[in-house]
Amino acid sequence: MNLRPETEAVHNANIDPSSGAIVPPIVLSTTFEYETTGNEHAPDELIYTRYQNPNRAALENSLAKLEGGAVAHAIASGSAAMLTIFQALESGCHIVSSDDMYFGIRVQLNEFFAPWGLETSYVDMSDLDALRAAVRPQTKLVIFESPTNPMIRLADIAAIAEIAHASGALLLVDNTVATPVAQNPIALGADIVVMSLTKYIAGHHDVLGGVIIFAEEDGFAERVMRLVRIGGSVLSPMNCWLAARGLQSLAYRVRAHSENARQVACFLAEHPGIERVLYPHHPSHPQYELARRQMRVGSGLMSILVKGGRQPAIDLVNRLKLFTSATSFGGTHSLIEHRESIEESSNTPANLLRVSIGLEHPADLIADLRQALA
Repeated sequence: MNLRPETEAVHNANIDPSSGAIVPPIVLSTTFEYETTGNEHAPDELIYTRYQNPNRAALENSLAKLEGGAVAHAIASGSAAMLTIFQALESGCHIVSSDDMYFGIRVQLNEFFAPWGLETSYVDMSDLDALRAAVRPQTKLVIFESPTNPMIRLADIAAIAEIAHASGALLLVDNTVATPVAQNPIALGADIVVMSLTKYIAGHHDVLGGVIIFAEEDGFAERVMRLVRIGGSVLSPMNCWLAARGLQSLAYRVRAHSENARQVACFLAEHPGIERVLYPHHPSHPQYELARRQMRVGSGLMSILVKGGRQPAIDLVNRLKLFTSATSFGGTHSLIEHRESIEESSNTPANLLRVSIGLEHPADLIADLRQALA
């Protein structure tokens, strides 16, 4: 039976055969009894939790199905997922990256992997001619986020996939901000999808995790799996259980986040104290038509540019009562953050605030913003 995403997410684990429990137990055992036959073991046979665990297997299977992929690997964090991908490449390979990637990925590429022999070119992914010019015979990977964090820029996934594949490169899309609810990069031509499970998928500010999803179980996917299992950067059983629980309500939460964010964006776009609102499903966004074509909903993440510069932006954060000054996004609570203060080597505008709209009533959030902007 072909299940819709909402149904697939709810039925992401089988009923426990030993008890009949519809909520799967958390399996904390690090080792499992297995039959000694002298033959090679199947890849997913339960032997040692670094190789596989029932909670991780259930989560990975469901995430792969939701993204339309062949196989998924649950990793200790979203950053660790990207680190593993880069480790799977060989010295001398070339990467083309968006110039608006999460700052931690730039740190990985520039500080850790450049001395090791990976070379990276940074381009504006909305400029397809610049992308074509940046691709080389040694290019093995093209990577970008859409929407980006924190500048909320979009990239045409299908168009970029054509350029990457024409040069023999793989396309990796970070789908953290959009989630499988809003867009499915594999259906648009991506070879690899990476997400931080910490954000919308777990959804409650209590899980650190990431996932790598492959469109096909090819040689590169096998190499990544070996790195994950031999290196041991797997997601813990407890965090797998929590992420799988969050996944069951993902579709409904993301729709609520998106609708709340749309209402907040409409209010802020008209406020004289705000220079600009960056939200993909607001008509003022320069890539609004691409967002409508590529994303089913807009998610709950936006950025705002405050009139007057850096200090008025910081003052606004400190006057808010319902919004918490904290990093991350995608959880139940609305968060706000002055990004320039936290990013290393940041090109983020000094008056930019990243805003994660939570699940509070949008009228209450708007009232809080109104009083803080007064």
